[in-house]
Amino acid sequence: QVQVVESGGGLVQAGGSLRLSCAASTSIFRFYDMGWYRQAPGKERQLVAWVTSGGTTNYVDSVKGRFTISRDNTKNTMYLQMNSLKPEDTAVYYCNRLSPGTDWTKYTYWGQGTQVTVSS
Repeated sequence: QVQVVESGGGLVQAGGSLRLSCAASTSIFRFYDMGWYRQAPGKERQLVAWVTSGGTTNYVDSVKGRFTISRDNTKNTMYLQMNSLKPEDTAVYYCNRLSPGTDWTKYTYWGQGTQVTVSS
């Protein structure tokens, strides 16, 4: 299991930007597909963006065009650049592996997450 530490969250006004970071504990991070997930108060956790080990990126429709996921394998770090933030983006953001063929909702390991709050 790769251990992760998320950072970069904060309070921002609608329309603003934040850059989240996900630091992984192992250099084999580079072999993993990784995802950014978020959980809003009273809602289930959702996958919002993911990047394969080869660098292919994917986004859910609600963040497409506003969020950019990237990774720097030399630093064992993944990023989420969030622009044009909306109040509905308010959530705790987590990073984790996204193992192909598995049900990520069943994952038992999660980092502490980083809180993103967008005010209107």
